[in-house]
Order: sequence, then structure tokens, then C-alpha cells
Amino acid sequence: MKHSNKYRNSLNTTVLIGLFVPIVSANVSNGSFENWQQNTPSNWSTIDTGITINQVGSPLKDGQSAAEVVVKTATQGNTDLRQTISVIGGQNYTFSTWVYHTEGNVKARLYVDGYRGYSNENQTGQWQQLSYQYTASSSKDIEVGLRFYDTSGFDGSEIVYVDHFTPSDSTTTPPPPPPPQCQQNSVQFKLITDNYASETSWELKNQQGQVINRGSGYANTTTYTESMCLADDTYTFVISDSYGDGICCSQGNGSYELTFNGQVLAAGGQFTNQEQKQFTLGSDGGDGGGGQDPTGYYASAAGLTGFTLKSQLHTIIKDHNNRGYSALWSFIDQYERDNYFEKDNTVLDRYSEKPTTADSVNFTAVGDQCGSYRVEGDCYNREHSFPKSWFGGKIEPMNSDVHHIFASDGFVNAKRNSYPFGEVGSASYTSSNGSKLGSASGINYSGTVFEPIDQFKGDIARIYFYMATRYENVVAGWQNKSSYGNDVLNGTTNVVFEPWVVALLKRWHQQDPVDDVERARNQAAFEFQGNRNPYVDHPEFVDKIW
Repeated sequence: MKHSNKYRNSLNTTVLIGLFVPIVSANVSNGSFENWQQNTPSNWSTIDTGITINQVGSPLKDGQSAAEVVVKTATQGNTDLRQTISVIGGQNYTFSTWVYHTEGNVKARLYVDGYRGYSNENQTGQWQQLSYQYTASSSKDIEVGLRFYDTSGFDGSEIVYVDHFTPSDSTTTPPPPPPPQCQQNSVQFKLITDNYASETSWELKNQQGQVINRGSGYANTTTYTESMCLADDTYTFVISDSYGDGICCSQGNGSYELTFNGQVLAAGGQFTNQEQKQFTLGSDGGDGGGGQDPTGYYASAAGLTGFTLKSQLHTIIKDHNNRGYSALWSFIDQYERDNYFEKDNTVLDRYSEKPTTADSVNFTAVGDQCGSYRVEGDCYNREHSFPKSWFGGKIEPMNSDVHHIFASDGFVNAKRNSYPFGEVGSASYTSSNGSKLGSASGINYSGTVFEPIDQFKGDIARIYFYMATRYENVVAGWQNKSSYGNDVLNGTTNVVFEPWVVALLKRWHQQDPVDDVERARNQAAFEFQGNRNPYVDHPEFVDKIW
């Protein structure tokens, strides 16, 4: 079993949220917590710091927001959230509210002119209603609200969500207004939980460290989606697992993904206690760019063309953080997964992947790392799509630059060797997905070449344009490092490649446009080593330079 029981000292804590509502006909003001000012619900007052109240967009009972109550006091105190409500003598009222427990280590107790019924603290990950029929003895103001009592296991910080606090004598709560159209950046969040969803929580913070949104208290093996309207800013997404084994893959295939206009901003699922991903929303200042890039990342390249643009892109991307060759295994394990074709979470191998039919070869991350191999399908390794012999061997940072290194079948990788990429006329070897080795045809080159399938030709082209840009300061010296490198490189810092290579790469770039696989990998590489492939973010840069 994954769990052992978690024992914590009981603090005998009680926390009162007294909700005192001043209204005609006993209507709770802002009872569904739709209106907020500076992260405080309108018409509510917090008495002290025993609790904190935050606006959240999930989970919801109704409307567009709810109140997240973080119970954090270690002793009983006057920790109230208050309004005032007027009742009429002799009238009957039905007071009710909905609560949502996350950990189940505090009880909620309804307070209506006195203490009433308790919530079931063991009913986590779902809304439950507390209600009470009340007859006013006289016309007066009464206190209405909630109080929280700790139970065994309370650790000094427990989240309970509250929503839709209403009387229901003769009134009907109007339906919530339609959500306003987002005038900023509409970011989509998707979470698939594992078998222990109660351990999962997340926060989204802006550049100032303020929590913009958060979530917890999820049900097992469930898909959640949420839309967030975010201003231009740099954000940090933090996902946590209290047990310390992430949400994939030992106890279910959980995952998370944030997207904007179809571009993956952050994604993952395999981590230990916590994972942080940073992304930036806003215009990058590029000239006619079509990519969704970090604010200001390419701003210094605005308006440039030709090799001046290429040199400025070199300045932007050249100082990446070299993580080392061994760290590539963990990158592959986390990011090189088939979440796009068969979506079976196996290692995505561009030399064996069949985009439209079932793969003949599948690799399990980590367990199928090479290793020795005799045939295709034995194991996967780390393929230098730009062969290391072309730049002189195991020389950093090229040897460990993840932008040109991806998972590949060890046997097929060996077949590819250090041959140039090209188009094959007569194949001497064909892999299970149709990648071919053989004599070049129709590309103004007569040697042996390796041809990937059409699905990944554009990826290869943009990798090569990246290498020509990232290593502009040293690439001219690579021409004579190897015979195949000499066939591809022309010994310059600007064009970099022989004419037949430029023509081939530009054609592949146009025929196989940037897709979600490539965008997600570019973002992952940015998070991994701190630089981006400009030709994935801005495909138009290729024609502006070459």
C-alpha cells in the first residue's frame, strides 16, 4: 500500500466564522462570495489572523468564485468572518451553506443564533450542505456563520471551501450571470488526478509572489478543467504531493497541463514532493511573430532581419544553463512521453513512433534505458540529432544541449550514426515507423543520408537552425571536425550550412509546421536549461534569415 496512517497531535482548536448579515428579507449579502476587493470578500469582515480568506475559482458550488478558508490557529480564538442579518419575529427561516473538506481534520459547525449541526469531516473532495430551520423569537439581529473544530490529525493548516450561504424562506437565488469574456489571457488548466488525489494541491503565483489561484481536495482518477483569466505577468505554477511521489506514474497516470492559445505553458506529473514551472504571458515585442513567447524574450530582435537578426537571437539564447549529459535521462523521463499520438505515456521515440497507427516498438521510461541492443526495440538512448562528432566529440555545452538531443531507439540510432539528414532514394535499412537509411536522392547530395518520417522533419530542421544560431560564435570552426560534418557545414558563421542543406531544411520547415509536440518540448527545454528555440516560437524567423 502507498499509505501508512498519518498521526498528528490534536490541537483542540475551534475556529468560528461568524457570518452576520444585514439585509432586508434576510438576504445574505455576497453570500456566494462573488464580489471581492483586495482578496477580501465584499461585505465581510475578518476579526483576526486565525484564519485567512482567499477567492478561488475551483471548487465551486455556484457562481464564479468561492471562499477558501485556511484554518491555521493552534488555539481556540475569536477567528470570525462576519456580517449582520436581521430577522422578523415569528418568521420561519431556512439557513444553509455548503462546505468542502480537503483533508478532513477539522469539522465545520453551522451557527445560527447558537451552535447547530456539524459537517462530516470524513466526506472530503465533495460539497456537503449544512442547514437549519430557524424561527425568530422576535425581530432582531442574529449571528449566522460557521465554526471549525479540529480533530485528530490537524496539522495547523487546513483548507475548507465555503460557498452559497443563503436563507431560503421565500427567496430564490438568481442564476449566476454568464462569465464575462476574458479581456486578458485566457489560460486553460487541466488536471488528471492519480489514485491518491487528496495528496495533490497546487498554487499559481504572480511575479510578486501573490497567490492568484489554487486548488486541492480532489477526487481520485478524475479529470478537472478550469479557465483562468490572467494579466500579462510572469507566473510560477507550484504543484505539490504530500506523500512525495508526484501524481505519475506509480499510483496512476496523473498529469497537469496549462495551455494558452493551444501552446503548452507548463506540463508534467512526475515529481517527488513538489514541482515548480514558470511561464510568462504577454506580447514579446517581436516583429510579426506568431509565437506565444515570454514577455520581452525576443524584444531586442524586433525589426531585425537577415544575419543581423540571427546574431541578435544568438545573444538572446547563448547563455543557457548546462545541466550535464547525465541529466538528459531525467529530462527524457519527464518530458519525452507519448501524450500526443497513442497517448500511452511511453517514451516518444521519433525513429520508431507511428503517428497514425499502433507502434511496433514501445519503451517504458527509465526501465528501458540503454543498455546493449541487438535489434530495434531493445532499449532507448540519447540521440544527438546534430552528431557530436561534427563539433569535436563530448564538448560542452553542445554535448548536453537538450534542444538537439532526444530519445531514440538505440539500434536505429546506431544505424543513423553520424550521417547527414536527407531524403533517401534507395534504402539499405528501414525502421519500424519508416525512417530510412540509404543513398540520397534529389537533394544535390550523393552520399548516404538518414531520413526521418514526415511527422518529424520540421522538428529536425528547426533544431538545425537553432544549432546554427546558438553556436554562431564557434560553428565556423566545426567544418573540418569530421567528413560528414564537412558535407553539411560550410565554414561560415552566418549561413552555416551548405546550399543543399539550407534548401532541404527550409523545405522540411515549411512542409512540417510547428505542432503541440514541439511547442511543449521547447517550453520544457526552457524550464530545464533556460533558453528557447526561436524557430519554434517564431517560425517566420527562418525566412527572415535564410
